[in-house]
Amino acid sequence: MGIIPVLAAGCMSKEPDIDLSTYVEQTDPADALYNQGLANLNSGNLKEASRKFEAVDRQHPYSEFARKSMVMGAFTNYRQGNYDEAINAGKRYVQLYPSSPDAAYAQYIVGLSYFKQIRDVTQDQKESRRAIEAMEEVENRWPESEYVEDARTKIRFARDQLAGKEMQIGRYYLERREYIAAAKRFRYVVENYSNTRHVEEALARLTETYYAMGLTSEAQTAAAVLGHNYPDSQWYKDSYALLQSGGLEPRENGGSWISKAGNLFGGA
Repeated sequence: MGIIPVLAAGCMSKEPDIDLSTYVEQTDPADALYNQGLANLNSGNLKEASRKFEAVDRQHPYSEFARKSMVMGAFTNYRQGNYDEAINAGKRYVQLYPSSPDAAYAQYIVGLSYFKQIRDVTQDQKESRRAIEAMEEVENRWPESEYVEDARTKIRFARDQLAGKEMQIGRYYLERREYIAAAKRFRYVVENYSNTRHVEEALARLTETYYAMGLTSEAQTAAAVLGHNYPDSQWYKDSYALLQSGGLEPRENGGSWISKAGNLFGGA
């Protein structure tokens, strides 16, 4: 039988220690990575495009291509529905490069990412509020940018959602005859969302609510403001009929908060 050699411990070979702190990630040229990201983006390979843009930012921080990759990465994440990542990248870009020509676009992506997450009015509307804040920043900080017009459109929609949420809650209280709580919600819509499609119903519901509470003067004023601004509205016809059923008719009280609010919208 063969002899198995036994080596003295002191004579055994030993692997050299590796100092991991000196390890440097193999890098590719920034322009090559960036162009690879664009190529993948154009071909629809969004996941790989994100990887390339992230690599530029990681391997070549604060370079010109890293700046471009940051905003393109935000867009790519937005396209993939990775809204939190898109929002973080967009905000980071604006913070680092507020004077860049692409800053308005980065902020616009933040707004779009919130906007895409807006839920039905039966659910919480925090995304609507955040979308409004983000898009208002586009409008205020970069008023000449090409994104302002769409930002305003998104703001109007989000505000309409917030008004719709208030109306939903107000109707809930009205159905349960919790009139004070209902009136509070409808009044909030009239005072704060007068340029939304919900204001007509809000005035009609105020007419109904005040009438049910016995506040006939307020009910008449709400109906009068509704009729003055939306004379052909079905909501006005219903409110008029309600008052007539009690021997009343629309009549505006100039000192009422409803009259003052009425001067801010519609045809007033």
